[in-house]
Amino acid sequence: MRTHTGEKPYKCELCDARFSLIGKMKFHMRTHTGEKPHKCELCDARFSRIDSMKIHMRTHTGEKPYTCELCDASFSRIGNMKTHMRTHTGEKPHKCEMCDARFSRIDTMKIHTRTHTGEKLYKCELCDASFLQLGDVKIHLRTHTGEKPYKCELCDARFSRISSVKSHMRTHTGEKLYKCELCDASFSDKYYVKIHLRTHTGEKPYKCELCDARFSQLGHVKIHLRTHTGEKPYKCESFSFLLIAYTN
Repeated sequence: MRTHTGEKPYKCELCDARFSLIGKMKFHMRTHTGEKPHKCELCDARFSRIDSMKIHMRTHTGEKPYTCELCDASFSRIGNMKTHMRTHTGEKPHKCEMCDARFSRIDTMKIHTRTHTGEKLYKCELCDASFLQLGDVKIHLRTHTGEKPYKCELCDARFSRISSVKSHMRTHTGEKLYKCELCDASFSDKYYVKIHLRTHTGEKPYKCELCDARFSQLGHVKIHLRTHTGEKPYKCESFSFLLIAYTN
């Protein structure tokens, strides 16, 4: 009857939470005590509720009892299926408090909020770089390890990011999805549009550390620095061959 009346006679002694059943209050108390009496038989994971342990077991068995009615996707948790359904319905119930952006998942919204706050929780263990998402740290670490797990299907090129493979594929197909808003130029990668726009705006965000010269691309700064260092990394093979022949 309490589900109809809304009566919740059982109150937590440590917070203001109230419950209709004493059993639910006992479960809640474990959030305060940290008690996790239910242990997974296949690993060391422990849980405060037996139903949470049963759901966890599916990570071992691979069981996915919840199937999407609109596609073949299946899930181990009903909550994950409900979230997935939004990819079909387009529902985005979570709105950013700082802008008009909307999201289908609350965790995605939380990550987006960091673009406003500047918060970067995840730091690289090998340098000072920090990131909004854990996944970005993993990708960044490949710049240290040299790992390139993604390979082009049409050539031997390899990449650290799957998005880079997709952009590279356009060099084979000739596809240029991204167009300049100010002229007819089009590009295979969104990044190149940003660089190109600087030819219209005159923006030069990269400055030489040794003089006042400024550039629209970071690569141009590196090339310019050689005028200061005297570095000449590129050697003419034909000239070297002729020099050897002459000296002999």
